Amino acid sequence: MKITFYAHASFRLEAEGLTVITDPYTPGPKASGFDPIDEPADLVIMSSATDAFHSDPSHVRGSPTVINALELPPEGMAVRGLHIRSFPAMESYTFDFGRDPDANALYLFTLGGIRVLHMGDIGNPVAPAHLDALHGNVDLLFALAGAHATIALDDLDAAIAAIRPRAIIPMHCYSPRGVLNILPVDDFLARYPSGSITRLGGPQLELTPESLPPTLHIYVLEQSR
Repeated sequence: MKITFYAHASFRLEAEGLTVITDPYTPGPKASGFDPIDEPADLVIMSSATDAFHSDPSHVRGSPTVINALELPPEGMAVRGLHIRSFPAMESYTFDFGRDPDANALYLFTLGGIRVLHMGDIGNPVAPAHLDALHGNVDLLFALAGAHATIALDDLDAAIAAIRPRAIIPMHCYSPRGVLNILPVDDFLARYPSGSITRLGGPQLELTPESLPPTLHIYVLEQSR
């Protein structure tokens, strides 16, 4: 599987002749601050349909199938040959959005033989029932690592320990290109041994089931948008 980090919580995943884009943001200086994706995809998965930082597929080219993870049935659903299961969650109950917190979802799918969990925009500890269902069933975790307005780092550590992914790619961290006041990735990385961290120095990573690390490893990608 080829992974490309666009920005914030948006990635491009390519394997088995299928291209998937996760949580596309609204581009531009009056919105996220990030550049448009401007590339085609077969499938776009969004953790909700109400958050401009996670749910704007308008700048994805082609004619992708767009899925709101919150609308999936509890047992999941196959879309374009990809089975997707969602785990409903909420934005932070304590962060002041100037409005009530919205629902969103973590979502799990397998592509290229790798079980991928995207954390959406969860703002609270992961529910125990979700942790039980995800334990031992995730190879690659896209982890919300910027804290403010999303899951606290202590709660993220607890979720990682319970889920036990083999690889993590941090996302939703501070970017000088962005507009959000969230933590830089280094705050998350400081909680883990330096030997378990690889900084790729670019936006792409390729993983196969055979190349997955035997124990937890964190891959830091540079955003491309």
